[in-house]
Amino acid sequence: MASMLDRATAEQRREAALVADDLAAVLALGGAKLPSLEVDWDFGRRTGCYLISLGAARTSDVVRIVELLRKGLHFERLAADDD
Repeated sequence: MASMLDRATAEQRREAALVADDLAAVLALGGAKLPSLEVDWDFGRRTGCYLISLGAARTSDVVRIVELLRKGLHFERLAADDD
């Protein structure tokens, strides 16, 4: 039988798993990855707060992620200027 904490945090667990998968998928589409990306399930079981651990990555992967973020921010600014 599920504990009260398990029942109370079911949505947080689903959300954490989905967002971690979404981040990995978006990074892959952009040609980048965080090889240690994972949900910290142990911390979540103890506290009810599920954290996404980004972990360690090669410098080249982080450079690519920074490039993607900059491009995304630039596009977002252009879209906001059009409004």
